[in-house]
Amino acid sequence: MALNKNHEFEELNGVKCGIVEKNVKPERVAFFKEILELNGYTVVTVPTPPPKVAPPPPTKPATTGETTDSPTSNGQQPIANIQPPTSEPEPPKPESFTVGVTDYTFNPINAIFGRLLKTKDGHFVTWAYWNQEETVSNDEVPYYEK
Repeated sequence: MALNKNHEFEELNGVKCGIVEKNVKPERVAFFKEILELNGYTVVTVPTPPPKVAPPPPTKPATTGETTDSPTSNGQQPIANIQPPTSEPEPPKPESFTVGVTDYTFNPINAIFGRLLKTKDGHFVTWAYWNQEETVSNDEVPYYEK
C-alpha cells in the first residue's frame, strides 16, 4: 500500500504494478494503453472487483389476505395468504478496470508534470490531454500559464 494517494501500487494478475488509475471505462483503458506502451511501459489491466454490498436486513413476510376470527367449515382457522417478498433483479453494473504498469515506481503525476510521457506525434503529454479534455497535446503553453 502506498504512503500517499499519489503513489499507489498493487499486485495485478500476480505482478507488482504501479497503479495508473482505478475504475476506468474500456475506452479510457485503450487510451492509457496506447500512450503507456508507446513510452515503453508494460500495461496490466484487470477488471475492478464489484463493491462489497451488505446483505439487506431480514424483513417480515408481507401478508396480503385478511384473516378472520371465525373458523372455516372444517373447524380450522384460515391461514393468511403470505407472499414472499419480491426481489428485483439488479441491473448489470457498468464494467470498469484497474490499469497499472509493471514499473511499480511509476507515478502518473510525476510522469506528466516531469514531461516524461510523449504522444505518438512527438508532443509531451499535458494534464488536459491525460484527462482527455483536449484531443491534441498542446505543450507549447505550460500548464501554469493557462
